[in-house]
Amino acid sequence: RAVARRAGNGRPGRRTGETMRTFVYDRSFEGLLTAVFHAYARREFPDFLVVEGEPGPLFVEERFRVVTDEVLAARVWRGLEQRAGKGVCNMVLCVWLSEEEGADMLLFRYLCRIFGSPHGVEYDFTDSAVLRMKQTACRVAKEGHRLMQFVRFQKAADGSYFAPVSPRYNALPLAVAHFRERFSDQCWLICDMRRGYGYGYDLHSLREVEFQPDGRLADGRLPASMAAEGEEVCGALWRIYYGALTIRERLNPKQQRRCMPVRYWKYMTEHW
Repeated sequence: RAVARRAGNGRPGRRTGETMRTFVYDRSFEGLLTAVFHAYARREFPDFLVVEGEPGPLFVEERFRVVTDEVLAARVWRGLEQRAGKGVCNMVLCVWLSEEEGADMLLFRYLCRIFGSPHGVEYDFTDSAVLRMKQTACRVAKEGHRLMQFVRFQKAADGSYFAPVSPRYNALPLAVAHFRERFSDQCWLICDMRRGYGYGYDLHSLREVEFQPDGRLADGRLPASMAAEGEEVCGALWRIYYGALTIRERLNPKQQRRCMPVRYWKYMTEHW
């Protein structure tokens, strides 16, 4: 990675002969914020962020292990809110949820730039790193919006509702508040089948759950033993209604795939 002075670093570039540093953290959002705190506290800014247990880059002379501290992380987060506002905080969260390679280092440098530069640099889209932040955040936010559109619930035998999803980005946390508000009179569970976690609502509280992917749900459908009586009939009626609304003369598969990406079809009742 580049170690010369860059607009996106938020700090002076590394001088010739200066020690190359690596910060080792636990790949949590709180751990990343703690790393930002220690960088300023130690006056030492890493050239690399490495996850615990993974091999680091060659020729690194100094490694600092970041112990995640929720108090320090909250302090950095409050500072970001005060300095840059809620919009920037939302963008930072979206980039973190992208899970893209190098997103943690991009975020680290972006945060350092905000804390180390005058106000206003957080929206300086002439900087390639800031532009990449914005573009990545927009993609993740769009994925969250699509979840609100394309989630399909199935009624389980116990009267609750179940919906499997598998978004490209880890966007379920962005959409779950919508479902809590929209379906506040029902018990439901939305599971991210790719990442092995989800959110459940019991009419009173929302909580995160973890699970091991079950082969019985590989096709997105509840098995007959787990589904409510009449659930298959309701699904068939929905497919009939969906087909009846179709205007054959105006079919445009390319436009349909653009507005409703194929990766969602697996879990959508109308495509079973």
